[in-house]
Amino acid sequence: MALLGHTLLLLALAVCLYGIGASIYGARSRRRDWVDSGRRSVYALAGLAVFAFALIEVAFQRNDFGFNIVAQTSSTTLSTFYKLTAPWSSQAGSLLLWVTLLSLWSSLVLFITRRRLREIAPYATAVLLGFGGFFDALACFAANPFATSSPAPTQGAGLDPLLQHPTMMFHPPMLYSGYTLMAIPFAFAVGALVSGRLGSEWIRDTRRFALAAWLFLGIGIILGALWSYTELGWGGYWGWDPVENAALMPWLCITAFIHSIQIQEKRGMLKVWNVSLILMSGTLAIFGTFLVRSGVLDSIHAFGASTLGVPFVVLLGVMVLGSIGLIVYRRPALMSEHRIDSLLSREAMFLFQNLVLVAMVFVIFWVTMFPLISEAVTGTKVSVGPPAFTPFVVPLALVLVALAGIGPLISWRRVSAANLRRNFVFPVAFAAVVLFVVLALAHATSKPLAIAMWTFGALVIATVLQEFYRGTSARRAITGDAWPLALGGLVRRNRRRYGGYLVHLGIAVLLIGVAASSSFQHSRELFLSPGQSAIVDGYRFDYVRPTEATLASKISFGAVLRVSKGGHYVTTLRTTRGYYPDVQSSAGVIGRFFAGEADSTVGLDAGPTRNLWAVTSANPDPLSGYINRGNRVFGNYLAAIMAKLSKLTPAQQSKVLNGFYAERDIAVAGIARRFVTHTWPVEFLIIVAPLVTWIWAGALIMAGGGLIALWPVPVLARRRITAVYRARLAREPA
Repeated sequence: MALLGHTLLLLALAVCLYGIGASIYGARSRRRDWVDSGRRSVYALAGLAVFAFALIEVAFQRNDFGFNIVAQTSSTTLSTFYKLTAPWSSQAGSLLLWVTLLSLWSSLVLFITRRRLREIAPYATAVLLGFGGFFDALACFAANPFATSSPAPTQGAGLDPLLQHPTMMFHPPMLYSGYTLMAIPFAFAVGALVSGRLGSEWIRDTRRFALAAWLFLGIGIILGALWSYTELGWGGYWGWDPVENAALMPWLCITAFIHSIQIQEKRGMLKVWNVSLILMSGTLAIFGTFLVRSGVLDSIHAFGASTLGVPFVVLLGVMVLGSIGLIVYRRPALMSEHRIDSLLSREAMFLFQNLVLVAMVFVIFWVTMFPLISEAVTGTKVSVGPPAFTPFVVPLALVLVALAGIGPLISWRRVSAANLRRNFVFPVAFAAVVLFVVLALAHATSKPLAIAMWTFGALVIATVLQEFYRGTSARRAITGDAWPLALGGLVRRNRRRYGGYLVHLGIAVLLIGVAASSSFQHSRELFLSPGQSAIVDGYRFDYVRPTEATLASKISFGAVLRVSKGGHYVTTLRTTRGYYPDVQSSAGVIGRFFAGEADSTVGLDAGPTRNLWAVTSANPDPLSGYINRGNRVFGNYLAAIMAKLSKLTPAQQSKVLNGFYAERDIAVAGIARRFVTHTWPVEFLIIVAPLVTWIWAGALIMAGGGLIALWPVPVLARRRITAVYRARLAREPA
């Protein structure tokens, strides 16, 4: 099976090379048969990649430890659910996933555009196959997922405990889907620049893929934040980690592109800006993959030092220099047809939004890469942390939210004083009321940035509600429908517009949650013994009792905390710290069960206004005396067994070893049980934070808005819209 898998990868590489040549030759010679052959190469690549990935999944399910990837990231005790996700926890498996997703999305876009964009599509096909060939070559020669070892180990090392979390089933595929989807508008932008077809056709046909890239990458980022909040045990959802930033930068860039293309479609403006944004998004997507693969920056998400850095640097250099060269070459053809008539216009608001988004990308890139920049310039690698981002990113985020609230209220081209009064009265009044309430109730004058975020967030919420109300009222006046039917019809006929409004609403809710939870959280790190308590932000946390569980996969030490406020019971939190056995550990026969990787189970009570969060750092250190004694006793016991094992029959050997393992497991369980019977002080981190739930609620609203905007308009509705548009054109003077 390993030989078959490696052969599939080599065939995929050959298909990529052939498809690149066929597509370029077909475009240059205007031979449709060669262009079609190049397109079918992408279909063939998808088939080969899916087949190869299926072989890897089968190897995981069969516990085939002859495959290095299976031996390194799986074990017989790993559940089927996590065996499905384990392939992309490794370097080699994630590269194969990248090729698979890229080939599937590329096949979809090329099938949709098979009769359109005839001059652009062949070059886009060549670019997509170039990406596919690059990652496939890495999988073939640098990180082969089908590499094997002989003899095969009887047991695998197991999956990293931190990755054994439900979000890890979806977080990497969502991120990779976002990255690979960004390659599609990138490829078509290159095709448009090479062919000279610089109208809006390529944008119209790839816009949905850009929106899908935005949606998938955004969901991946939020799932990563949720994983961090509930699994890592530090109490946060965003740590400005280099790999987190690498995912955020292309997402911000594609957000700017989605806004900016509306100006090109309506006014024929910002062509240079749009093509630059999409080329930057695609390049940053590859840059994000590079940070994970190369290990050039320290990150809990990275695969550590590897030999893949140089190929990625070469690819990034080609993309950056090629993009700049193409834009400069086509600069005269990219000149705008119109100019912005007024700074008080929707075009200007979109442009300001884009400038802020690009500024955020630049700041995040600079601070993230500053350790490498400082090392290159001074020879000293300067470390930076989350505080380095706050002075720059937070003010930019405030401006961005304010513009998101103002933009929909301003008309295209030029705004009148009457229009301003009509559109701004309710949103500004609502924001002013929220500001007054916050100042009166929260006593938050020491947190001006948080207050500003709440105020601007309220402006966005009021703007969106006003737009939905006005649109629904107008539709009711025309159709006579009830409010719910009118609202549904309004959204169904204007999915891009009202889906976008929901996205703005979700962002406002999310950032309000971020501002509140980061500015007004209360936390304490302390040691407690059973029966002791601690007060955090008016809540009393009583350490009721320790807990212990000995399972086949891990040993867990935990605690039960009773939470009350003002003498009234609120909730009970249960938190554990789990330790996995280390099969290759030198900690001894007994000690290895306490010396492996560890993970945390957070005690969490989430509500609409506040979250109660607790985690224990319970460790086996107090049990070290018992563990050392067990190592001596069972080490001698095992040595005596091994000395006489060769004199026994196979059946007797199995009986003796099974008896030893049973006694060893009883001893391990007995030692672990002493954590409960002989109680020690245990370290806790306790956090009380407001409005954390608003972050996840805002993310759900954003995802819903993105899905609405992405969902295709029904054919009948499209025909009616087209008919109305043509009728308007017929009435307009030439």
